[in-house]
Amino acid sequence: MSTINSRRKYDREFKLEAVRLITDGGRGVAEVARDLGIHENLLYNWRRRYLDDTVHAFPGKGHLKPADEELRRLKGELTDVKEERDILKKALAIFSKHPR
Repeated sequence: MSTINSRRKYDREFKLEAVRLITDGGRGVAEVARDLGIHENLLYNWRRRYLDDTVHAFPGKGHLKPADEELRRLKGELTDVKEERDILKKALAIFSKHPR
């Protein structure tokens, strides 16, 4: 069985606990990574993401941080408004033509 395509997935609680061990527990990244069986770089990335936004760190697959979700919603709304504007422009052009 090939392990190339099988990536391990870690839930939010696991990541938070791993980061807590190095930030609050006073343990080193290498030690915690070795104890948890993960690569040090992965733990460094988790710590960076956690420190960037402690409240919304690790939102999960398919979930966005509130600011990103708002941006996605606004982009969709802008697309809809542009389509409506273009339809109204075309309708105005059609109805404003003078019959010959």
